[in-house]
Amino acid sequence: MDNGPRAVVMRLFGLDLSPLRSIPYRRLYVAGLVTSLGQQASYVTLPYQLRQITHSAVAVGVIGLVEVAPLVLGGLYGGYLADIRNRRRIIISFEWVLAGATAALVLNGEQSHPSTVVIYLCAFVLAGAGALQRPSLEALNQSLVRHDLQRASATLANLRYTGASIVGPTLGGLAAVAAGPTWVYVANLVTYVASLSLLSRLPSVPGTNSPDTPAQMVRAGLSYLRSRPDIVGTYVVDMLAMAWAFPVGFLPFVAATFGQRYALSLLYLGLPLGALFATVTSRWTHRVHRYGRAIVASAVVWGLGIALFAEGRSLVVAVAGLAIAGGADAMSGVFRSTLWNESIPPELRGRTAGVEMISYSIGPTAGQFRAGAMTAWMSLRSSLVLGGLGAAGSVGVVAAALPSLWRFDARVDPHVEEVRRRRSPESP
Repeated sequence: MDNGPRAVVMRLFGLDLSPLRSIPYRRLYVAGLVTSLGQQASYVTLPYQLRQITHSAVAVGVIGLVEVAPLVLGGLYGGYLADIRNRRRIIISFEWVLAGATAALVLNGEQSHPSTVVIYLCAFVLAGAGALQRPSLEALNQSLVRHDLQRASATLANLRYTGASIVGPTLGGLAAVAAGPTWVYVANLVTYVASLSLLSRLPSVPGTNSPDTPAQMVRAGLSYLRSRPDIVGTYVVDMLAMAWAFPVGFLPFVAATFGQRYALSLLYLGLPLGALFATVTSRWTHRVHRYGRAIVASAVVWGLGIALFAEGRSLVVAVAGLAIAGGADAMSGVFRSTLWNESIPPELRGRTAGVEMISYSIGPTAGQFRAGAMTAWMSLRSSLVLGGLGAAGSVGVVAAALPSLWRFDARVDPHVEEVRRRRSPESP
């Protein structure tokens, strides 16, 4: 019997570390972890800084509105770039852009009166550069991991994200309060230096060099998605869940209703702690093959968890609601990523990843704006409760409207079988 560290981890938590045997994948994984730590810290610092300057929930909500256009356009064009250009080069190029926008936040924070315009501009650039980069990251991830290890890779990616979501916001929130937002942005710059060192050592993955124009390539990708309503359903479910019930930008306002000084840090921990617990106890997911049903169920639980968080009048209940929602979101992410990577052909993976990025990025930004706007005629808590219930109800409607998503079964799906056939034999 294998009693090594990998076997121990699998027995205790159900985590399969096999993808990390690949050196290129390991470098990509660690680079993503380092970058995520800094980005998550900055992510919670931006709304905190805006609240410091404006004292307005609407001003915080506008961040979501500012990010919509670059997310949509960047995601579509980034998907095209991922399928036609060298993916490593694209990833590194936009990593530099992300670092530059963060440097601008540092300079702005050094001013005696930091400009909200600069903050919004930097949020615009960060959203656009991230959108242009993300499809290449997702496509490269698929190509570096064997087909039979895609679920293990999705779980590890979720573990990386949730770990960063715990450490990053916690340290970022504490540092923003104790030392000021500028120091958080400085720390983020340091993480970009480390990630660039790792990314530069990734293998070169050239694109297809297709003669088609960007518009033709994008249309071909969208045409493929129209033929796959099950995949479209995964996008719609996630967008609705987040557009109705994304609370992160308003945690500082909810925290202010509690008397404890540490309330904000605990609220920031709620979602990622729930996600982490769900991920490390995810052994059961290997018995699930109907990914669509798992995605819908996870989205319903997400909405109910957010409603519980908003309705909770004690800090314990609020954190518990966030933890339930975070766990559900983590499982949704695992099943969505696995469905995509197991059933989408490699030559289309970049363009579909661009649409995926739009779906799971626009949802939170729209949700942030929705909750902020609705506070103009109802309380923030009421807005969040309504959003949670709306999320749970709307994804149920999607499940009924898209039966192919509900029926998806990886054991018999022809798309999964075709991708498995085309990717075999594979290198470890």
